[in-house]
Amino acid sequence: MVLNTNANDSRTPCVIVGAGGHGRVVLDILLSARRYRPVGFLDSNPALHGRRMDGLPILGDLGVLTSLRAQGIVSAVIAIGDNGTRRGFADEVEAADFELINAIHPSANLAHNVTLGRNIVIAAGALACAHCQIGDSVILNTGCIVDHETMVGTAAHVCPGARIAGRVTIEAGAFVGIGATVLQCLRIGYDAIVGGGAVVTRDVDPMTTVAGVPARPIKSAPDTDEFTAMLVPASLEHLGAGRSPS
Repeated sequence: MVLNTNANDSRTPCVIVGAGGHGRVVLDILLSARRYRPVGFLDSNPALHGRRMDGLPILGDLGVLTSLRAQGIVSAVIAIGDNGTRRGFADEVEAADFELINAIHPSANLAHNVTLGRNIVIAAGALACAHCQIGDSVILNTGCIVDHETMVGTAAHVCPGARIAGRVTIEAGAFVGIGATVLQCLRIGYDAIVGGGAVVTRDVDPMTTVAGVPARPIKSAPDTDEFTAMLVPASLEHLGAGRSPS
């Protein structure tokens, strides 16, 4: 696999990991911002390999990273909507000695003292106010508002039109649905889900789903036995793995 490169283009070449709808959004952001030059997509679905999407080739899966490095392409952004998958792919790409870049739309409005991690996607019209901290692999999606001194943890996703008030903590892997509102000084626990349009008026426990106005739990974190069972591979259950001796 040899890519055609334009020696007259001074932008840093990069690849987009994820050839789905979110990948299309990230491509548009990169083209609009004009800091990086996308050269293709990577995707784990072999049925897509060799095809083109929005004018760019789908080059293969992460196995082509070595070939890309040999051609001087060492920058990537993960364009996968699922929080856990996005975080996992980021770890793999970084382990391959690639730089994880941020895709920030030029219409996004970030305060000068916002702190940004790596592999962040900030879509058109998003707003992050003074002293916000945005962690690695976060998505701030179209038109969302993240007010002052809010912390958004690793691989969290704030969906389009969501409104996060000041001094909120959104822990790692949390998902705040489209059009949701989170009142000031609250905490959204790790891997929690806030349903679309919900109004959160109290803290949300980790691994809990809330919905409604005001938001109430509709699915809680598993109890101790359920959580232990989740950690045991199905193939080992017949051996009694993870269970206390009788």
